[in-house]
Amino acid sequence: MKLFKRIFLAVTTGAALSLAHAGGVTDTEIVVGSHIDLSGPVAAGMPMLRNAMQMRLDEANSAGGVNGRKFKLIIEDNGSQPQLAVRAVQKLIKSDDVFAILNPFGSGTNAATVKAATDAGVVVFAPWAASGIIQKISGNSPLLFTTVQNYDSTTATGLSWAIKNWNAKKIGVIYQEGPFGDLVRAGMNNALKQANLTVAAEAAWKTGDIDFSSQVAKMKAADVDVILAGTILRETVGVMAEVKKIGWKEVKVLTTLPGRSGVVALLGKDAVEGLYGIGGWQLHGADTANADAKKFMANYRQKFNADPDENAANAYSYTDWFVKSVQAAGRGLTAESFSKAAQGVVHQDFTTYSKQNFVGNHVGPEFASIDQIKGGKWVQQVAPMTGLVKN
Repeated sequence: MKLFKRIFLAVTTGAALSLAHAGGVTDTEIVVGSHIDLSGPVAAGMPMLRNAMQMRLDEANSAGGVNGRKFKLIIEDNGSQPQLAVRAVQKLIKSDDVFAILNPFGSGTNAATVKAATDAGVVVFAPWAASGIIQKISGNSPLLFTTVQNYDSTTATGLSWAIKNWNAKKIGVIYQEGPFGDLVRAGMNNALKQANLTVAAEAAWKTGDIDFSSQVAKMKAADVDVILAGTILRETVGVMAEVKKIGWKEVKVLTTLPGRSGVVALLGKDAVEGLYGIGGWQLHGADTANADAKKFMANYRQKFNADPDENAANAYSYTDWFVKSVQAAGRGLTAESFSKAAQGVVHQDFTTYSKQNFVGNHVGPEFASIDQIKGGKWVQQVAPMTGLVKN
């Protein structure tokens, strides 16, 4: 009934935003939902996202809420499967009547659900997904706000630097089938075109793959100088471990944005020593000198009896941006007022390289650093760059 009301109102006025619609908002409460992988291939990392979201919303609630309202968070499992994500989002919209979907996880799962959510008048904020593709699928909805830097632009910037500074002539790519891999390859092709090169070898992987021997063997047969690893967490470890297993010391492995993770360094140990990565946000360890990062870590540890990783830090950061945008929208909170207010909220904290804001509902500016795992942790080799590096 609630979904029907949303659609009926949207039809009668011709545009959902003109309604000043505010599903999930009462005099005292704002209902926020999310769908993340609680049972699939990356379930082990999801408590960090869930806990950090809850922590920031709890902080807002403990301070009296925002404009007289407190947040309620509802989490659903998408199992990294699009069909499960569709059911989860249908529940969040129809049964829970959420105002916003915050930090939903996965490129495929968000691609399958973002248009249904925004068409129903629901704000989708900070999807952990291939931003450019999610924006396109949504029809560039004014209710979608993407905070993950584009995989194509950051890959192009990082790989362009590597080609120039490593004097690389033969580039191979190991990529995930689907939206993430499509963007990685687009960025790669951009960098190769600028350098007047063509790809030397390509090999795909699918969600759930754990053996990367055939992909690495294909790279070895082509004798590439650089393997561009369009991989996430365990896949990044798998590729690098296979390179080490066959004793291939001459090749450099450069992982894209999702693979430059502290989890990779922690899980991979010696197998990932020497791995290069394209970074888009600051990483902080226990020895950080950043006071805000220290405070976040201490608060998280006290609340959940665990040390947070950068996924928790980013989820907290994006949730903070969302909370501040709700604050800026004022007491008369609607999807429309939120959309307008969020455009003017500047964001900067211990995770960002600089001040950020939304340009066309996407985070900017987009930075790409070059980091390397040394002594079990990521060490920055090249300061953050913006735009495709000119040769």
